[in-house]
Amino acid sequence: MRRHPAIEPLLILQERDRARIALEAQLAAHPGDVVAVEGRIGAEQKAIEEAKQEVRELETRKKMLDTEIGVAADKLAKYRTQQMSVRKNDEFQALGHEIATMEGRIGELEGTELEVMYAIDAAKARFAAAEKTLQQNITGHRAKLAALAERQASLESELATVREQVAAARGPVGERYTRVYDRIATRNMPAVVAIRGNTCGGCHLKVSSDTDAGARSGEEIVTCDQCGRIVWFEG
Repeated sequence: MRRHPAIEPLLILQERDRARIALEAQLAAHPGDVVAVEGRIGAEQKAIEEAKQEVRELETRKKMLDTEIGVAADKLAKYRTQQMSVRKNDEFQALGHEIATMEGRIGELEGTELEVMYAIDAAKARFAAAEKTLQQNITGHRAKLAALAERQASLESELATVREQVAAARGPVGERYTRVYDRIATRNMPAVVAIRGNTCGGCHLKVSSDTDAGARSGEEIVTCDQCGRIVWFEG
């Protein structure tokens, strides 16, 4: 029993071809890896903006309260001035009611403003803590992008070398068998497999007695009856 002379160079070609395919697959996945990391950066930045928005909304609420308090204070001053100038008791009492109502309103507004001020302080503290963590995450993601860029350059360099090795490995195989190999490799990889115990190492189905005998003789390249792969007898 012997192997056909083309089997050894075919196995070398296949090994290098599989390395090429693996590198191409990694490079094909690279843009998706980059997009995924960029998406995580975007999510962290969005979270920072959302945390900022809480503070902004509270500060806007405080400004509105300041305006309402100012308007109420102006009305209170106006009522007090009017009260000092009236002579009729019923008008004096009516203005006194307005003054009391406005003082109550101002008290409510100032109480609400104080609550909002406390809420602003709490929101700022939450934002500071969240921003620190999120910025650390972003820094980590950007480091990952830098590592991915380095990895891409390394893979591209390695792939260029492997493609040269594939081209060099095709020569010893010969044009006749490279055509057969290429046709099989486009649909089934590995394209060259061993027969063990009358079973194809690719599809794991039993080969015919003719195929088994042909592989054992080593006189010609034979293929699996089931999957079409090039087979050789391992023993």
